[in-house]
Amino acid sequence: MNVSSDRTPRPQYRVDAVERALSLLEAFDMERTSLSLAELAEETGLYKSTILRLAASLIRYGYLRKDADGRYRPGPALWRLGALYRRGYELDDVIRPTLRKLVRDTGETASFYVIDADERLCLYRENAPGRGRHHLDEGMRMSLQCGAAGHVLAAWGLGCSIAKAKLRPDGGCVSIGERSPGYWACAVPVLVSGAHCLGALAVSGPQQRLHPHTADTALAALGQAAALMVTRMHTSERSA
Repeated sequence: MNVSSDRTPRPQYRVDAVERALSLLEAFDMERTSLSLAELAEETGLYKSTILRLAASLIRYGYLRKDADGRYRPGPALWRLGALYRRGYELDDVIRPTLRKLVRDTGETASFYVIDADERLCLYRENAPGRGRHHLDEGMRMSLQCGAAGHVLAAWGLGCSIAKAKLRPDGGCVSIGERSPGYWACAVPVLVSGAHCLGALAVSGPQQRLHPHTADTALAALGQAAALMVTRMHTSERSA
């Protein structure tokens, strides 16, 4: 999956054994939290003998675990790395209150996304209460090529000219049914140190709740929330 950008591409150096091992971890998702050897082989295209060797190393270092029934699951080391990754942003105390306020103000699900390789990662989210909400899980990875948050990150974070063309004059973006049919989303960049894109703030919900001024109201709330986040981050840095 490639997102075209205006940056000059750099040479890529790859280690096949590492990529094969990582492909085992990539086989898991929110719906498939445990996989058999046969399922891993089908998902990755690797021989079972190769998977057994790679899995043994991953288990030794805690990145996989094997249940008594022979099924594989993500290991505790991934939780530790995930916590370290999120702590690296040092934004938990800033983002979570911001998302809760966005849910109160808009009535929709609020999320914070960052660029993760050639995809976007839902780093934080606050699901809207009640039925008919747009449910998202923290840790979900999605395309940069669709959805308001994807376009915002591709434009502001990668300099993608195609994504830039999808932005509104204020730098935000609205999408309807691009990633999930029947749902809409809008997003704005969180810009620090001038124009560095830390991530994208977004709200999303069912399309039947999208009225003529809904997106404008949501974008205004997102813009205020992003500005407040940056102010709080600067305050935290000065008091640290």
